[in-house]
Amino acid sequence: MDTAGGIPLDRYAEQLWLTLFAKAAEITLFDFAQLQRKISPGDRAPWQGQQSSFDFDKMMIPISQPDGTSIEPSTIARAAGVVFEDVDRFLGRLGNPIGLKSYKPYHSAGEDFLHTYLGMIGIPIDLMPVFPEEAQSVLLTECAAPDPAIVTKIERQLRAGKTVIITSGLLRALQGKGIKDIAEIGVTDRKIALKGFRGQTPLPPDLHIMIPQVRYLTNDAWERVSGMAQNDLGYPLLLQVDYAKGSLYVLAIPENFSDSYSFPAEVLNQIRSILLQDLFVRIEGPGEVSLFVYDNGTFIVESFLLQSVDIRLSLDPKYSKIRDLVSGAEIGVSAQAGKLRSVFTGFGARVLPRVVCPIQLKPHSYRVFSAVP
Repeated sequence: MDTAGGIPLDRYAEQLWLTLFAKAAEITLFDFAQLQRKISPGDRAPWQGQQSSFDFDKMMIPISQPDGTSIEPSTIARAAGVVFEDVDRFLGRLGNPIGLKSYKPYHSAGEDFLHTYLGMIGIPIDLMPVFPEEAQSVLLTECAAPDPAIVTKIERQLRAGKTVIITSGLLRALQGKGIKDIAEIGVTDRKIALKGFRGQTPLPPDLHIMIPQVRYLTNDAWERVSGMAQNDLGYPLLLQVDYAKGSLYVLAIPENFSDSYSFPAEVLNQIRSILLQDLFVRIEGPGEVSLFVYDNGTFIVESFLLQSVDIRLSLDPKYSKIRDLVSGAEIGVSAQAGKLRSVFTGFGARVLPRVVCPIQLKPHSYRVFSAVP
């Protein structure tokens, strides 16, 4: 972990959290000289004092020694120590990380770091160098294009009744390479300047989001999420095509990947409901809130926003409540059997029952939960 870019210190703490939450086998702190840098008042974030997960003032409290003396924290190394001490309270209770499986062949490139940006809108990714044939849902970005058998693998998944999500970058790369045998879809050279999304309030006039135009045949595919351009022209942000027993989705990726953070919460919720349909938990809320999911029913929600945010957790209906693994507090879901809330799914899609419960996240903070049947 590098201290560069770690001002304020909360940013350095976040780097450490992310690595620990991902269950990395080991962490190297880079480097010894930087860790000895003196802490300064400028290292204290503007959002401190709001009960955020990293407490700068608590970190600076002198440390009592057995002989009655005390040591005053003075270097960056103390921040790392505080983070490790805090996470040690629950790290051993987390299972193995799980998420939407995504295939990136060795030494491949294309839509570089897109998986990270998707993580920032609450889509946990399980990235792997071998195609996950066993997965019910798989995400394929442009970096999967170098695999000469990728179209065959996509078709095999669809024939098996599974879900494949491809990005506009991969669709462009596969044009002329057999993808047309699966669906009459493509990506043109046109770029669409979005003014908003169907059914949503217009975007702020100073927000300029550009997406590629995904071409399809009317009634052969369905726009699950539509972006709106000038004069109320609609263009697909998320497109669904049924093939054999499975479903193929195309996600149009903004020219600036981080523009997805500015999508309305309702739009992000629809995207998450499709991409994460196989996970026992997902979030409903704005961008810049991430989700970490584990195979033993535990999960972490982390906000990178500058202010507190209220979100909802959408859970498999077999769960009746969630338990905070730090405080022990329990929160019940807002629906009971027979009154399950269904996430909006649009045309031609299966409606999956879910239950929800609200939580609040402090600025640049996380919460750790266990789903309880």
